Amino acid sequence: MPRLIAALLRHGDYRQLPDTPSALQPFPLTEEGRQQARRAADALMKMALDMGCRIDSELHSSRLLRGWQTASILGEALEGDFAIQDFDALAERSLGSAANLTVSQIETVVREDPRFEELPPDWKSSSHFCLPLQGAESLVEAGQRVAGHLVETMQQLAKRAQQDTLKVFVGHGAAMRHAAWQLGVLELSDVARLSMFHAQPVCLEYAGTVWRHVAGDWKVRDAMAQPD
Repeated sequence: MPRLIAALLRHGDYRQLPDTPSALQPFPLTEEGRQQARRAADALMKMALDMGCRIDSELHSSRLLRGWQTASILGEALEGDFAIQDFDALAERSLGSAANLTVSQIETVVREDPRFEELPPDWKSSSHFCLPLQGAESLVEAGQRVAGHLVETMQQLAKRAQQDTLKVFVGHGAAMRHAAWQLGVLELSDVARLSMFHAQPVCLEYAGTVWRHVAGDWKVRDAMAQPD
């Protein structure tokens, strides 16, 4: 079987509401984010060359604007004819009906609802915690969703690939790190201390039921930073 590599990219820098943990913010990339996406093309082409891979012509991205923009700019900068497909499955963890509220607003909403207990201090960063609100999910659940998309996509790629191939996925840092844990690439303790650089690929090799990290660097997170 040809060698198959999944290149995971966190979107570029984007306009973001302050003190607002929801990852479903609908805002575009900043100019720096656009530059990061262009630089990602050079990094991917070098990685593909070093590994002797072709880059698959269909780039997968989150449907959130910053993900789609990153993939679109990347596709324009790569050498070749690239198409973008966007997927709900590659989105970041949803806070459900609390989407795009500030931290204090979310905590007030939960506190004022007689059905719910006070939120734990680490509710934003806890992998297993899920807000008790409609449509919310935990980071683990988001990772399962992303991991499922990666597995299904790479299984389909394995059926048609004729040569070593690098497949690009543009999404979000926390969900992708939790997906890497689901795939056995990271320990859960690693997920908490690592992040992803904006628009810098981390490459995981797919070999049936086994995945391994083969290229690209994880970012060591600031202990005070929020999941991303």
